[in-house]
Amino acid sequence: MKIHFLGTGTSQGIPVIGIKHPVCLSTNLKDKRLRSSILIDWNNTKILIDCGPDFRQQMLRIDNDALDAILFTHEHADHTAGLDDIRPYCFMESKAMPVYAQNRVVESLKRRFDYIFETTNRYPGAPSIEIHEIEAYKDFSVNNKIIKPLLVNHGSLPILGYRFENFAYLTDVKTLDEATYKQLENLDVLVINALRIQEHPTHNNLTEALEHISKIKPKKAYLTHIGFQLGFHDEIETILPENVFLAYDQLILDI
Repeated sequence: MKIHFLGTGTSQGIPVIGIKHPVCLSTNLKDKRLRSSILIDWNNTKILIDCGPDFRQQMLRIDNDALDAILFTHEHADHTAGLDDIRPYCFMESKAMPVYAQNRVVESLKRRFDYIFETTNRYPGAPSIEIHEIEAYKDFSVNNKIIKPLLVNHGSLPILGYRFENFAYLTDVKTLDEATYKQLENLDVLVINALRIQEHPTHNNLTEALEHISKIKPKKAYLTHIGFQLGFHDEIETILPENVFLAYDQLILDI
């Protein structure tokens, strides 16, 4: 299983438009972050988690020519705004793209991208989508590969994280229920968000992310969904526990 980090930034990315903070001005490529998303290549099945506004750029810069399914964590724009750009994959395969999401997220997509879901007078250039509604703790499969959707609390909003064998991806976490901790036992790799040093009402700060990691006890953990306020990539890495790392755009993990 290969994990491609397509983007590791928060909703505004790094650099942020108009901000002259030193991290936004950094020349280190690891400090430049598109909106958070990963592509999982699992025995030639390619699964995207979240399809944000940088999706087109992300696909072009890794030269990705196939996509088997999209899993959404939640409905916020930094995780969904690139949905129209799946069109080339639909056209290349001449079939609808399987999309997996909670009912609430599906309804949000239908409002934002109403033309995609139009059934009469359908615009011929719109992408075709095959909706699969999913729920936390109810396993599903993509190409016979079992995926476990997990409940994540994004502040007061219940969203989804995902476990694939011994790898799990959680973003926009603030708190986790005991049932989710139980589902995260015996991980080789955990990816979890760490927005900044200061507290935030709906996202982990660095301390909270490390507390989750300490409780889950993965062999390795990578931090994502990072804001410029966290600091410089190379400086933050020096203060992390030995099994915890900052993810960065275009990082690839072999699991």
